Amino acid sequence: MAVKTATRLTLARRPRRLRRTGAIRSLVRETHLRPDCFIYPLFVCDGRGVRRDIQSMPGVQQLSVDEAVKEAVAAHTDGVPGVLLFGLPPSKDAAGTLASDPEGPVQSAVRGIKQEAPDVIVITDVCLCEYTSHGHCGILDGEEIVNDATVAQLVQVALSHALAGADFVAPSDMMDGRVAAIRQALDERGFERVGIMSYAAKYCSAFYGPFREAADSAPQFGDRRSHQMDPANVDEALREVELDLAEGADIVMVKPALTYLDVIAKVKQRFHQPTAAYHVSGEYAMLKAAAANGWIDERRAMMETLTAIRRAGADIIITYYAREAARLLASR
Repeated sequence: MAVKTATRLTLARRPRRLRRTGAIRSLVRETHLRPDCFIYPLFVCDGRGVRRDIQSMPGVQQLSVDEAVKEAVAAHTDGVPGVLLFGLPPSKDAAGTLASDPEGPVQSAVRGIKQEAPDVIVITDVCLCEYTSHGHCGILDGEEIVNDATVAQLVQVALSHALAGADFVAPSDMMDGRVAAIRQALDERGFERVGIMSYAAKYCSAFYGPFREAADSAPQFGDRRSHQMDPANVDEALREVELDLAEGADIVMVKPALTYLDVIAKVKQRFHQPTAAYHVSGEYAMLKAAAANGWIDERRAMMETLTAIRRAGADIIITYYAREAARLLASR
């Protein structure tokens, strides 16, 4: 029985030639993921020697100041250039007054990290939700957040972080005018060198759930739709970014990242400014849960996710995977 000869196509272009080996794929790769684009979020609490697991975020812990310093230094050794600090105070009140405590967990961690490893970039979250007894992001009048009174309080928080030695303060509250107020206060007090990484386009997302366990910041009533953005809107995000840049933001952020890749792309294309994206707790937890069930290859999914965020236009990726991804990249 005669065997048919395979048809040989004559093609000028064969895209598969550029996928043939790992070396060739690397040579022509368009988007490069590097450890120095990662920022590592840390949750800092009182005490000493504390490493408290967060159930909904496997691999993430609440850390006492001494342990946060160790973690920041270890991440830097892995190639991660900086950390983003969130504070868990020993007590809370309606106004979130401990947010500006010079001896608070964040302020103490900033000093400890800068003393131990001055080259680590230290960014501090500026918001009141972790510090208020009601869990909302600002000062309340009844059940309504009062914008300007909240901004005044946030200014004091930012100043306390700058005094401790933060490189950037990162207002995440989404109050109107807070970037301008913080910039003015920093400059007037001699902190011109301290930058502002603004949560410029922060959406009211379902993917923040695990974070609220980690930071003990779930609102006691209502929600955050009055100040965080409607997930349906893109033009509004561009307006928010434009305002924050005009007010003095040095870096603008889109949050969440994975479900808002289109927003990241449009922000980068429109403004050509340093752009961060936060790969948030829910996005991280979904990968962890799927991997724990054996449904996905976690390492491949992690790298694909972070590459997608980078490909969309993010210069900086804030991710709980920062150390793991940095180590994996270094091993390649």
